[in-house]
Amino acid sequence: MTTTTESVRPQPAPAGPSRGARIGYWFVSSAVRGVLKLYNRARVTGREHLPAKGPFVLAPTHRSNVDTFAASMLVRRRMRFMGKNTLWKVPAFGRFISSLGAFPVVRGSADRDSMRQCIEILRTGEPLVLFPEGERKQGPVVSPLFDGAAYVAAKAGVQIVPVGIAGTERVMPVGSKMIWPHRIDVVIGPPITVGDGTPGSVPRSAIREATAILHAQLQSLFDEAQRRNGA
Repeated sequence: MTTTTESVRPQPAPAGPSRGARIGYWFVSSAVRGVLKLYNRARVTGREHLPAKGPFVLAPTHRSNVDTFAASMLVRRRMRFMGKNTLWKVPAFGRFISSLGAFPVVRGSADRDSMRQCIEILRTGEPLVLFPEGERKQGPVVSPLFDGAAYVAAKAGVQIVPVGIAGTERVMPVGSKMIWPHRIDVVIGPPITVGDGTPGSVPRSAIREATAILHAQLQSLFDEAQRRNGA
């Protein structure tokens, strides 16, 4: 998702999750974590790189719809992520992914609208998942990244945590409706700071630099995750 360095008008900080939302997320995420660990033998390396508190942008590689669930199991706190609004057409599924922290975005809508939503979520103190490759990709090479993750992180003054996820392409390939019992390996890398880490506008060059660093780290982490996964 491409963005500009134009400033986003400050908005009142939205309320954080209610107690009911936190409890619902805990139950659903615990079930997801249990399934991935038992059915897919999911293994996670590098948890020490995850901030213990406060907001951050989690930036994983993206090869399967299962990547969203793999990302949600990394921390106990609720994580937020964008989903195309058509996913809410089936009410039961919409409620399910909402309970996991999803919020709908209209495809083709202005980038600024989507980015503003992301920044506001980070201002509540919740972590946010953004797939910097955009839509699902295939193959062992990390695709050129959109700068949305670096832009949002810069505006909110938070760090980006890169994550390589391997095995999900076999667990649920593009076009598949089945989830297969292949192993999943997740490797988490050190956080990346955009500019000097101060919230607000940063030079376009700083966003490009952070995106380049993110791309290099994602490729390294994805390579390691695939090695651990036997690819």
